[in-house]
Amino acid sequence: MGIDYYNILKVNRNASVEDLKKAYRRLAMIWHPDKNHTKNKSEAEAKFKQISEAYDVLSDPQKRQIYDLYGEEALKSGQVPPPPPSSSGRGYYSNNYYNNNQQQHPNPNFRFNPRDAEDIYAELFGGSDGGGGGSGGGRRFKEGYFRNNVNGGESSGSGSSVKKAPAVENVLACSLVDLYKGAKKKIKISRTVLDSSGKIRNVEEILTIEIKPGWKKGTKITFPEKGNQEPGVIAADIIFVVDEKPHDVFTRDGNDLVMNQEISLLEALTGKTVELTTLDGRNLAIPVMEMVKPGDELTVANEGMPISKDPRKKGNLRIKFDVRYPSRLSAVQKSDLRRVLGGS
Repeated sequence: MGIDYYNILKVNRNASVEDLKKAYRRLAMIWHPDKNHTKNKSEAEAKFKQISEAYDVLSDPQKRQIYDLYGEEALKSGQVPPPPPSSSGRGYYSNNYYNNNQQQHPNPNFRFNPRDAEDIYAELFGGSDGGGGGSGGGRRFKEGYFRNNVNGGESSGSGSSVKKAPAVENVLACSLVDLYKGAKKKIKISRTVLDSSGKIRNVEEILTIEIKPGWKKGTKITFPEKGNQEPGVIAADIIFVVDEKPHDVFTRDGNDLVMNQEISLLEALTGKTVELTTLDGRNLAIPVMEMVKPGDELTVANEGMPISKDPRKKGNLRIKFDVRYPSRLSAVQKSDLRRVLGGS
């Protein structure tokens, strides 16, 4: 029998027109290329086209009669297959039927003319005049008629225009550790959707965001059409914009990490080992051998933030020194300093 249209729509063979509509609406909401956001876009388009063809055949009494009697090939070719050798009288190709009807097509003038997938979708979801013409004003599947235009809307060949709701932006607060190591955040949203019957209902959904090492403040993550659904309006995109929480030790400057380090005057003159814990939990001991003047900066290569385009590479760590002078010196200390530094 070829393609099993009943199985495609998940209905039984006695399904009414209303049953077919409900089944089509439910599956179209899953596989419509504008609603389905799987990585395999071609699979969604093929599934949606198959669903539309199944509904087209089973909702048309004449097409359904020929399909039920002879199958898909006969429906599309217009040629009645020969009767099978069995005389059991059971199944779609019943010998009794052939004997009684002399193996003639129920309607010799019938020509299979499939309706456009978008015309069907528009008819059942209220996006067109509802006439459901076979080759009228709908957008063509082969021409990629599900693509949104650059102005954020969709238009059909019939001249109607479907507006897309403005994008909704939300702040995604991330710690510097999240942006250094990468993280996964799950965010619960509440939105309105159209069910298979076209009614609006509230649902909750979990959106998962994979934060990549090295992402910067201002990075945007877009979830297409995850906003509220309303009749006649394409749902808004939801956009999360990365923001950076302050860190106790480090600040970020591009791909570099910057930290302030206060040292005493004695340490500035005689040297010091700066000890710190990195954002990924490593303990570093950085020796400062040269004399440090106020405002000096020490650069430690490859200890900054990961570079998002190549996380194996990192920026630098920059240590800015602030020399802490003593609040007072005794006469003896001053004398000792003059003796030690006087000849310098």
